[in-house]
Amino acid sequence: MTATTLRAARVLLDGTLRPADLVLCDGRIARIGDPGDTPEGEIIDVPDDAMVLPGVVDTHVHVNEPGRTTWEGFASATRAAARGGVTTIIDMPLNAIPPTVSVAALDTKRAAAEGQRAVNTGFWGGAVPDNLGTLEGLWEAGVFGFKCFLSPSGVDEFPALDAAEFTRAMAEIARFDGLMIVHAEDAAVLDAAPARPSRAYADFLVSRPDDAEITAIRRVIQQVRRTGTRAHLLHLSSARALDEIAAARDEGLPLTVETCPHYLVFTAEDIPDGAPEFKCCPPIRDAGNREALWEALGSGLIDMIVSDHSPSTAEEKQRGDGDYQRAWGGISGLQVGFAAVADAAQARGYGIEHVSRWMSTATADLIGLSAKGRIVPGADADLLVYDPATRWRVTAGELAHKNPISAYDGRELTGSVTTAFVGGRSVDQPLPALDTGRELRRAVAAEAR
Repeated sequence: MTATTLRAARVLLDGTLRPADLVLCDGRIARIGDPGDTPEGEIIDVPDDAMVLPGVVDTHVHVNEPGRTTWEGFASATRAAARGGVTTIIDMPLNAIPPTVSVAALDTKRAAAEGQRAVNTGFWGGAVPDNLGTLEGLWEAGVFGFKCFLSPSGVDEFPALDAAEFTRAMAEIARFDGLMIVHAEDAAVLDAAPARPSRAYADFLVSRPDDAEITAIRRVIQQVRRTGTRAHLLHLSSARALDEIAAARDEGLPLTVETCPHYLVFTAEDIPDGAPEFKCCPPIRDAGNREALWEALGSGLIDMIVSDHSPSTAEEKQRGDGDYQRAWGGISGLQVGFAAVADAAQARGYGIEHVSRWMSTATADLIGLSAKGRIVPGADADLLVYDPATRWRVTAGELAHKNPISAYDGRELTGSVTTAFVGGRSVDQPLPALDTGRELRRAVAAEAR
């Protein structure tokens, strides 16, 4: 296959930006040399002020197809991902219908994605009360792990696990050394919290207290300790849970943690009333909480950042005319997450190498994709080009997401993704082709190309 040489003044290699020629061939990084060092094939010169980074690996995306394709679908989601520098997404088992809780449902999901992938795509399975005892079949079919809820998920077809069911699921997954990923909010704590209809964000925040996360995380840690099951905490919102996490880490328990761009960018103080585009569960909390999450990222206590892209139609978001209790809960941010985090990180003294580690390397490592999330010889040629100086205003209607609703609408950012490469192929802008990405399966994760 003909090689292409990507020549740049700033390539992220071993945590350092330096000049390099990247020779891309057969979907991989064939060789890394000094600029001008025997280039091969077509030469693509990257502007001197831009950076070449590993493509983002986003392990928390709700595509919603089939069943709720009006909310988002593989074509729109993967195009949005490509335009935002995300070269791999792992799709959550909900809110599609059917949810990915059986091998048959997984096959349905894979068929729906066929011919609609601008970026690489893999799948999580789900753990729900009715499929316990059958999880190993999904694991062998190639899912990267299993998502469960400890409180209502928001959709009837994906029920939560109660305490006994969660105990059973963790023991089952331990037997084949799988991975459990947990929406950790405690149902009893949420039931006890006041949740009156209201357009006031402050009222919504009271209805999703920190204690819901803390209590649920304690339960997860208890089961990890009991079973040895690898577990991952999804979308950590509350910094008050960090002490529990730190103690579990000190104990050597196999526990990893993610947070999301919206928890690192927005604050409760700035969210207007009657603006459900900011609603997510667990919720965006106060400014002090936000800064504590940043500190935990800097210390390594929080491992990674993912989008938790969970879009819906305008009708679902505006249900209840701005009543936060009735509106769909989810942030639409797949396309802008990397740029938003890079902008906010720079303001706190974190370099692009930190952002890349949190959003590319750590996420790839979570699911065993050792050939992604790094620029080394032999790795997949999944790359993004980032211009750190461009200032731009996010306009929801100009994003590739299916529905023009986003908490980032109107936000001004410094730094933008200008292009991406998936398997060594440049992703055309502004409408990426749908034949660029590949399907990824856990069983062949180490060899996935």
